Amino acid sequence: MCGIAGIVGSPEGGARQVARMLSLQVHRGPDGSGVWSAPSGDPVTLGHRRLSIIDLSGGNSQPMLDVSGRFALTYNGEIYNYRELAAELVAGGVVFRTHGDTEVVLEAYKRWGTGCLDRFNGMFAFALYDGVRGILLCARDRYGEKPFLFGTGSEFFAFASEYKALLQHPGLSLEFDEMRLLRAAYNASTGLDCDRQTLYHAVHQLLPGEAMEVDVRTLKQRIWRYWEIAAPVGYDCRPEGEIFSEFREILTDSVRLRLRSDVAVGSCLSGGLDSSAIVCIARSLLGDDVPYMTFTGRFPGTAADEWEYATQVIDTTAVTSHVVEPTADGFIDDLPEFMWFNEIPVGGSSQYAQWCVFRLAKECGVTVLLDGQGSDEILGGYEQYFAQYLQTLRLLGEGERLARELPRIQMRYPLALAPASRTLRDRLPFRFRHWVANWRGMGTSLLYGLRRDIAEQVSRASRLAACGGFSPLGNVLLQDSFGRFLTTLLRYGDRNSMAHSREVRLPFCDHRIAEFVMRLPPQMLMGEVQTKRVLRESLRGVLPEGIRTRWNKQGFRPPQEDWFRTPRFREMASDTFSSASFEASPYWLAPWWKDALARIEHGESGLNGALWGPLIIEFWRRHFHERLCASRGRAED
Repeated sequence: MCGIAGIVGSPEGGARQVARMLSLQVHRGPDGSGVWSAPSGDPVTLGHRRLSIIDLSGGNSQPMLDVSGRFALTYNGEIYNYRELAAELVAGGVVFRTHGDTEVVLEAYKRWGTGCLDRFNGMFAFALYDGVRGILLCARDRYGEKPFLFGTGSEFFAFASEYKALLQHPGLSLEFDEMRLLRAAYNASTGLDCDRQTLYHAVHQLLPGEAMEVDVRTLKQRIWRYWEIAAPVGYDCRPEGEIFSEFREILTDSVRLRLRSDVAVGSCLSGGLDSSAIVCIARSLLGDDVPYMTFTGRFPGTAADEWEYATQVIDTTAVTSHVVEPTADGFIDDLPEFMWFNEIPVGGSSQYAQWCVFRLAKECGVTVLLDGQGSDEILGGYEQYFAQYLQTLRLLGEGERLARELPRIQMRYPLALAPASRTLRDRLPFRFRHWVANWRGMGTSLLYGLRRDIAEQVSRASRLAACGGFSPLGNVLLQDSFGRFLTTLLRYGDRNSMAHSREVRLPFCDHRIAEFVMRLPPQMLMGEVQTKRVLRESLRGVLPEGIRTRWNKQGFRPPQEDWFRTPRFREMASDTFSSASFEASPYWLAPWWKDALARIEHGESGLNGALWGPLIIEFWRRHFHERLCASRGRAED
């Protein structure tokens, strides 16, 4: 795992500018740094910060050149199947100088061209200079686990892993889109990560599964999607036992590949189904004698604490457990650095809890962590997906199954389907609801704390188009996995892990899993009143039964509402809402927010999500954007 940067154009100052960009990404790669400029006259400069994971020798330093010197690569990520690809390349006559995956990427491109992307199983973002064709090939992995940010001017193309690095380029504006911030505060999945355009006007990003070629002489760009899941022609109708068995084999192989490392590997463990599955599979692959560490965030004495479930896995697998207890005071103390490294506002305090878990792993000397992210979105892990599941059954004419399962879903997951009272309330004109909320000091939506015209714009946040050829259930799973919700969660995971120079690997984000489950009939995912049915059934005898049959979904989330009632957090929020800049804002209605804070202090629930929005934007403005502007100013002096 690493940090990358580069510039096409600016031949005289390119190396200096790239070095500056790398200096702000040291946390992504504390083990080494390199800058390379093309000697052929092409105005190309590539930079790299290294976090050593596989083949720790100096021979794997980057930017890496092939033996001819006509190809150069700066690369962030891991190609998990690099050994299999290397064996195939060796059979074709390639002689490798190293034992890592970086040289495999170079040689795979030389052998298969852009077709190499179809062969990679991994997480990655890279830029590969092809001196023969005079192009720079840039690519991002299928899920978008690793970031690839870029910006252009009339005479340059620049890229980096992080905003703070890319925006050091003097040709890129620091102006940002305030409405995107507000949309993200209202709905984190629609504002900042689902489009090629980012929060900053001058910064764009490759989307998951996209590649780009840049002509290094003309700066002309061509972007295309190299991977997407094709709509199924028909469902996989094999016996259920065969399907469960094959899924278990794919997931087990995904974990096996992600255990490859020349440094210590461990796991995040929440006590939920996904992280527990990974820990149990990892233990079965490694054997009982291999030390293995897990890292858990706890919130003792609150409903958010999952320790009783985590201990079932710990006792079953005999792993070495490490625990951290994130607190409101810790969040306030860490806030400046937390915002600086996250770069973009985060959706809630759970991202700080994740930050604390990765920091604990660093303190314990574990560099690589496996995590369960990605399962809920592709396997049907959220109870609200039952609405699309039932709709799919209707479209398929599965009347008997629908009649049998609907009342059982309502009994086990009473909140899965929208209650009629909420539907009736939402039918009232928004202008009326907004007026009442401000007149009476009531309501729990962030929209009520925005000026009405702004709130109406924010509530019309764009939605992704439906994926043609897929069922209602398949459509929502694909959208949440590759276009909106998960993409944002992966950004959190990348920034929080890299802040502490840790590498997080996600077995459920193996493209083979997505391709497999999209061919399954809907009941294999959410039938028999089960979320993630294919996972639960395939891991019978692998997971402790108390985990496998834990039906309620509980996200890794601190008791955020309690945090708002602590003295320091309450004071910080009060100071923010009373500040001159907030009260003069053309967006926020300060009186509503002051009332909302008083309401939560008096015990009213349901407000913490809304209160988080304006606070995190103000914290971002102060601890990231203003600091970014200052660092850019110093660089230009």
